[in-house]
Amino acid sequence: MSTTTQRPEGGTSETTEAKQPGLPKIDVNEYGGKKEGVRQSMNRRLFMQLLAFDVPVNVNANDVASELGKLLRSRNIPGVIYADTMSPRGLGLLTWSQDPSLFVRDVRPLFTEEFLRSVTLRQDMAMIGRSYSTGHEPDLEFALLKRPINNVLSESYPWHVWYPLRRTGEFARLEPIDQSHILREHASIGMAYGAQELAHDIRLACHGLDAQDNEFVIGLVGPELHPLSHLVQAMRKTRQTSEFIAKMGPFFVGYVLERSSG
Repeated sequence: MSTTTQRPEGGTSETTEAKQPGLPKIDVNEYGGKKEGVRQSMNRRLFMQLLAFDVPVNVNANDVASELGKLLRSRNIPGVIYADTMSPRGLGLLTWSQDPSLFVRDVRPLFTEEFLRSVTLRQDMAMIGRSYSTGHEPDLEFALLKRPINNVLSESYPWHVWYPLRRTGEFARLEPIDQSHILREHASIGMAYGAQELAHDIRLACHGLDAQDNEFVIGLVGPELHPLSHLVQAMRKTRQTSEFIAKMGPFFVGYVLERSSG
């Protein structure tokens, strides 16, 4: 037996299942701060996927990017196409949806097109993740579903850096209050860069989705490349990065060639 109630603030539903004896209640909702006196909750999130690939030596990578951009727009697939800064023949394709089946249903068939059949996919650079909340967002729907899209589609931010990371098990064993202090230090640095329009971030969780067992995918976007590198450097001094990060990278450095709003 289950009951469903509608939450007024976001229109999301909350299902209460009859709890089986001895089993914990599982809650997969994302939570934000209070809005009109009610804590926001939502069982929706945005999935984003990055694919990187190299074109053959006899093919112009920019021509492939242009054709792919046209294809995305004709099929109403939202995405960003990058020139891979570290690979002269390399491109990157970022796509997103609240429904992750888009990556199989719509993105996968793109690579059956004649102009993409001969590309070489870079499995080491493939990334996928889902948006998540910290529990304090003043506008949960915007933070989860709109902010990441706004950041990657903004014409003001042509430089994007993407990388996965994994924290150590020791961090998970810390008391919640200690975790909060560590994360607050990290967040305050990111907010300072954002306030000065130097860099903005996209934070995605990828637990159980990443072939290398990473936990998060981070995207940094901005008008210039140097501040994105500077932000990563500044984060190295935080307690989270210096003590509790087990692995970071590989880093994909992309310059936007094409955009599709879907």
